[in-house]
Amino acid sequence: MSSEPKTADKKDLHAWCMYDWATNGYQVTTASALFPVFFVEAIVPEDFAVWGREIPAAGLWGLGLATAAILVFMMAPVLGAIADFTLLKRRFLMAFAWGGCLFASLLFFATPGMVWLSLLLFIAAQVCYTAGNVFYNAFLPGLSSDEDMDRISGRGFAYGYIGGALQFGLALGLVSGYDLIGLSQELAIRIALLMAGLWWLGFSAYTFLHLRETAPPGFEERTFRNPLAAVRHGVRETWSITRRLPKFPPLLLFLLAFFFYNDGIQTVIGVSAAYGKDELNLPTQAIMITFLIVQFVAFGGALLFSRIAQWVGTKRAVMISLAIWSGVVVYAYFLQEGDIGMFFLLGVTVGLVLGGNQALSRSLFASMIPRESSANFFGFFTVFQKLSAILGPLLFGLMAIVFGSNRPAILAIIVFFIGGAILLSLVDVKKARDSRSLWLESK
Repeated sequence: MSSEPKTADKKDLHAWCMYDWATNGYQVTTASALFPVFFVEAIVPEDFAVWGREIPAAGLWGLGLATAAILVFMMAPVLGAIADFTLLKRRFLMAFAWGGCLFASLLFFATPGMVWLSLLLFIAAQVCYTAGNVFYNAFLPGLSSDEDMDRISGRGFAYGYIGGALQFGLALGLVSGYDLIGLSQELAIRIALLMAGLWWLGFSAYTFLHLRETAPPGFEERTFRNPLAAVRHGVRETWSITRRLPKFPPLLLFLLAFFFYNDGIQTVIGVSAAYGKDELNLPTQAIMITFLIVQFVAFGGALLFSRIAQWVGTKRAVMISLAIWSGVVVYAYFLQEGDIGMFFLLGVTVGLVLGGNQALSRSLFASMIPRESSANFFGFFTVFQKLSAILGPLLFGLMAIVFGSNRPAILAIIVFFIGGAILLSLVDVKKARDSRSLWLESK
């Protein structure tokens, strides 16, 4: 039976939050803002071909992202089940963190023409980053009581946004002022990628020195005879959760709601740079500065929405954020070409609801799952998170092609926020929390 823990001491909480600080620099600098542009513009030759067929650089980048997502899709729930069974969340997190740091740092050697090595290193780093977050998130139910979960989750995201902003600010300064310190732009970018990997390594070391993993009540230490037995157990537990989820409608309904509204969020994030460049004709530097603004504002947004959740409840706070997200895409539709100031204001609004929505979605899910299977459930959460980055970009692309403009495409994303809000309104959070104790009995 699930037993609600007391909120952990300050050292454990600080150590847990510092992992978000450590990884968000990689997420912003390497995965989102800097390396994709470097890969498309410099690493892949204009006439790059495979088996005689020319492949666009952006298409190759998309295939790399898809490959990483598919690998995590197959791995995450199984690894989570193994970690829950053996109480190895901390060790799994450490292994993926160190692997991710290594591959991210090795991107320093990604030079023009080294297409396959660059793509392989990025895929490996991205898999390690995403898989590691399964175990990082799985610590949350054991670190916090239900009453404190919004606050703790918000604090973790707040740490991440500040750490990411600081690291990205250093990278942006280096890349923008490369000539002042006698570097080529290419070398400055490669050094910035190395810095992101080392930032991840250095600050995550603090996490692993101080974060403890405690066993749930009644837990008996267990091991596997061999790796194959561990995989079999992971697959068996993953199938067991998949089979039993329909018996717990509030939990399944939340995952479906999250699937829809997170699709909208990920689409806005993914197309914002292209929208600013192609539709609004904004300078690249202005777009990069907006990314930095989003990071700093998201720090306050995560904390603000944690407070709002205390006043009105977590589910209502998430729905407030979805109403604002709907306003974001309407606002983006009416933005005038070349209006940098209003684009900055859009970045401020996105940062405000981005941090709040992500933090509260994580804490709301964590409060509804049995703590004995937290890693396995967050494996499922990660799967829904990755799958929810497919429909939105597809809709955006099709709408842009049909109408010959990005404006109707950006407005169409509102259907994901409205659909997600409707589904979320039907989730009975109290019933989901009360039924946690029945999960193990339903096997």
